[in-house]
Amino acid sequence: MAALFAILQVATLVLILVVLYRPLGDYMAHTFTARRHLGFERGIYRIIGVDPDSEQTWQAYLRGVLSFSLVSVLLLYLIQRLQAVLPYSLGFPAVPEGLSFNTAISFVTNTNWQSYSGDVTLGYTVQLLGLAVQNFVSAAVGIAVAIALVRGFARTSSGTLGNFWVDLIRGVFRLLLPLAAVAAIVLIIGGVVQNFAGFTDIITVSGGAQSIPGGPVASQEAIKQLGTNGGGFFNVNSAHPFENPTAWTNLFAIVLMTVIPFSLPRTFGRMVGSNKQGYAILGVMAGLFLVSLTFLSIFEANGAGTAPQLAGGAMEGKETRFGIFGSTLFATGSTITSTGAVNSMHDSYTALGGLMPMINMMLGEVAPGGVGSGLYSILILAIITVFIAGLLVGRTPEYLGKKIGTREIKLASLYILVMPVLVLVGTALSFAIPGVREDVESTSIWNPGIHGLSEVVYAFTSAANNNGSAFAGLTANTPWLNTALGAAMLLGRFLPIVFVLALAGALAAQDRVPATAGTLPTHRPLFAGLLAGVTVIVTALTFFPVLTLGPLAEGLL
Repeated sequence: MAALFAILQVATLVLILVVLYRPLGDYMAHTFTARRHLGFERGIYRIIGVDPDSEQTWQAYLRGVLSFSLVSVLLLYLIQRLQAVLPYSLGFPAVPEGLSFNTAISFVTNTNWQSYSGDVTLGYTVQLLGLAVQNFVSAAVGIAVAIALVRGFARTSSGTLGNFWVDLIRGVFRLLLPLAAVAAIVLIIGGVVQNFAGFTDIITVSGGAQSIPGGPVASQEAIKQLGTNGGGFFNVNSAHPFENPTAWTNLFAIVLMTVIPFSLPRTFGRMVGSNKQGYAILGVMAGLFLVSLTFLSIFEANGAGTAPQLAGGAMEGKETRFGIFGSTLFATGSTITSTGAVNSMHDSYTALGGLMPMINMMLGEVAPGGVGSGLYSILILAIITVFIAGLLVGRTPEYLGKKIGTREIKLASLYILVMPVLVLVGTALSFAIPGVREDVESTSIWNPGIHGLSEVVYAFTSAANNNGSAFAGLTANTPWLNTALGAAMLLGRFLPIVFVLALAGALAAQDRVPATAGTLPTHRPLFAGLLAGVTVIVTALTFFPVLTLGPLAEGLL
């Protein structure tokens, strides 16, 4: 029965994504290529002093991304520090400096790492005016950067990539806001809380007192999943019944977190003039997703020990209303995108089960990845793939009619190196600096030994990939981890964007090279297989040593 239910869930998810792939992908392509500006958009452009018909070089586009994000960090930090004097603060004090810094970076970078319990730390004004706004705009920034890279492939002899401010406004108002509004209504129908009731004191059946929190949850839950943000209104995130009440709202949340990333390959194919190219990218994304889901589900359903087998699998840290597969499907969707939401505690997974969410992030979250970031990440890997294929056959590598030369491969290589360096250096420093190590081991790690190492590796992997999920046994609200993880989130988001936009500028400036007999077709299964292999091999070679010291060692004991 459990196997049948699992098959039905996957089939339903696949069916919904297949139905939405073409219309949503085409709509996004139209959104970012249309010449006409809507009336209210022109009003916004006048307010911010932007000429919407002007085009930007990659340097100007990058300055727009960085300046907007810097202002966003400062404003979100300020809102948290002023919480005590804001309306609907629920009596909460100002958020401490270190935590405000970490949280501001976290939400602006689309990470939504939370070193706090939201329902007892943040009032409604901070949740709505601060966090929810960033859920929209940080997702729109990721989409804008992906669209800029696609334009780099689509354009010839061009020195421009579009206009960041136009892409940002359209991403928010034409795409994310309408979809989030519909999703919020569906979630309210499903039982997700949406009010301004504050805390309600009740007497339990046993005679004790309890405070039940309320809040504008459904509206934030919708964009949390749709924008692959992941930050929960409550401390236990999507395991809380006010955020995720039933099995069908659980599946709906997975649809929300995957629908835009899985539809963006269609947008890519439309904009470069070949839908087959989009199908090739989609095939790699879907294949990696299903492989990851299969392994994680097997590991959790076959947890070693008498208790797990009597329970039908490793049920520790999981909600009975979702079961094993509802939890593993959510965990796969959350970590193989950059969502980071959780409906079960990854720290309580079996050793090899906990390995899979970690690997999902270490892949670079490309199957399908975050909104925008997943597409530009897998396109970078596609460039690496055609370069390797060109070396194998002795041909000059080309992708979509653009030559992959020294400059392009250097930028792609730098992109690939950023995340592993941040993860491995951050983890190493946490244990190499004497004072820091003592603090991490005595304060942050609740499960010492091999699993403690896995918790720290997971934290830096999550931060550097802008995911936000965590092994719950790690206390991260310390001076070191607030600072180190904040730096990893900041560098993990914006350094890759620098290389992506520089690469987009280099590609846009090229003329299109005609295909020859030696050109590798990049829309066929052979290329898709090569791309999947390169994705896995790059990850395995980089992270295998540290994984053998953590989850692999724990799983083999």
